[in-house]
Amino acid sequence: MLRQPKPRRRALATFGRGLPWNADSKLILSWAVGGRDAGYALALMDDLRSRLTTRVQLTTDGHRAYLEAVEEAFGADIDYGMLVKLYGAETGGQGHERKYSPSECIGARKQTITGDPDPKHVSTSYTERHNLTMRMSMRRFTRLTNAFSKKVDNHCHALALYFVFYNFVRRHQTLRVSPAMEAGISDRLWSMEDIVALIDAAEGEPKKRGTYKPRQTAQISK
Repeated sequence: MLRQPKPRRRALATFGRGLPWNADSKLILSWAVGGRDAGYALALMDDLRSRLTTRVQLTTDGHRAYLEAVEEAFGADIDYGMLVKLYGAETGGQGHERKYSPSECIGARKQTITGDPDPKHVSTSYTERHNLTMRMSMRRFTRLTNAFSKKVDNHCHALALYFVFYNFVRRHQTLRVSPAMEAGISDRLWSMEDIVALIDAAEGEPKKRGTYKPRQTAQISK
């Protein structure tokens, strides 16, 4: 989650659950499908770094893989804070209640990792809220159903379509424009026809079919 720079104010950013998200324009800057190890964290941070032109404030949750990934990708050119949530003991429920209900969050600790992050903006709330938007927008993210992605390639394709739709086609209720328009990278609201045109352009012209060979009828001997 990132905030665009404004006069006399630093750019602000938050990162939570693998989704860099701009808090001012609501623009999703980068995404990745993978594990929660250091390799995937670094790949996502490298991609995020390549898309930024200004110094930002970045917030992650307490996942330790982000520590080395942010340092290697940004070095000292970032104001980086970490929000570590503190959870209490298990609720003691039985069956599904115990398995799928998270422990009670009893507090959060803000840590300065690099630079001079503003403690008021060390938060992952925007990104956590967008996680709900994703689950409500894509059936494959609904828990406890058989609608989950069966192939990782199909999962990536669905996410790619969703993020393009969210950034360029969907009119944000608060902004009244798309995130791309608010960020200044598009001057109009896209339509689904625009996305289809991009897909067609990426695939190129269809290949010419080869010579048709008529089917040979097998001769049955008497």
